[in-house]
Amino acid sequence: MVRWEERRGEGLRRGAGKGSGPALSALSAGTMSPPKENVSLLFKLYCLAVMTLVAAMYTVMLRYTRTVQTELYFSTTAVCITEVIKLFLSVGILARETGSPARLITSLKENVFGSVTELLKLSVPSVVYAVQNNMAFVALSNLDAAVYQVMYQLKIPCTALCTVLMLSRTLSKLQWFSVFMLCGGVCLVQWEPAQATKVQVEQNPWLGFGAITIAVFCSGFAGVYFEKVLKSSDTSLWVRNIQMYLSGIVVTLFGVYMSDGAQVLEKGFFYGYTCSVWFVILLASVGGLYTSVVVKYTDNIMKGFSAAAAILLSTVASVILFGLQITVTFSLGAILVCISISLYGLPRQDTTTIQPSETKSSKERLAAV
Repeated sequence: MVRWEERRGEGLRRGAGKGSGPALSALSAGTMSPPKENVSLLFKLYCLAVMTLVAAMYTVMLRYTRTVQTELYFSTTAVCITEVIKLFLSVGILARETGSPARLITSLKENVFGSVTELLKLSVPSVVYAVQNNMAFVALSNLDAAVYQVMYQLKIPCTALCTVLMLSRTLSKLQWFSVFMLCGGVCLVQWEPAQATKVQVEQNPWLGFGAITIAVFCSGFAGVYFEKVLKSSDTSLWVRNIQMYLSGIVVTLFGVYMSDGAQVLEKGFFYGYTCSVWFVILLASVGGLYTSVVVKYTDNIMKGFSAAAAILLSTVASVILFGLQITVTFSLGAILVCISISLYGLPRQDTTTIQPSETKSSKERLAAV
């Protein structure tokens, strides 16, 4: 899922070598844009379209599989399979990065299997992400896809808060203003939630609100924690991902046993799986990794536009597929959230360095005195 990977995938666009820490640090706080390669506008628009479609399709399709299918699959097994697929994908990318099977095996022995401490360190975000991913299934089982898309943007203030507390960053006044605006927009969406007339299954909106609240807090904490781990060494991002996915598989298997163990033994691990379910798992597995690769060609403004476009697409799809009835408060809240996302992504002036022209001007003023 795009939202599951978007924080831990950010490190890719800075590279996995030494010296990536400061850039990673500033990007997470929204204080600067990642370095861009000289690519065409058409390719940037392609990246934007992919990011938007993946985010919107995942939400809508997951909602579809949780409300339309008669034989409901076990969401805990879907989360587990997603971790397995992401592990194999990360191993494949690391193999390409190392260049030969021998170097791959050496890297895995030294950095993964030979480092129990690092595995335990990465088990923390694994547990948190496992909770987040399962909460996403609970939320979309009880909330419409459009409502979910709007409310999930609360990950921005949660991540900002964790960044300030855990990494001692500062936010600009405009960013703080956008955070409060976003919270106000979400409150409007909750005030009179849009109803879906074509969904016949029993739903509990308050359970959905509670689940998404837990999910956004997990997203903020796990993302910033993973960033802190990335900055602590020059270990490859894909090695870190492999460490995390190994822990994630163990954690999610435990979740399957605790939550649905008896039913899984009775009906089977893949009970209720259809092509739509496998498509959701594919989006969750490939979408986040792909987005983390192409996002280096975009900036914060384009990412904000992508999030706003995903909200719009999810709303249109919900009206068509689920008979969503849009209310005035939902519309106003969604507009406020889209504006706040755009404001939060605006670049602010970097005051951490002194420009040569400013230095020269200061010396001239001192000489005049």
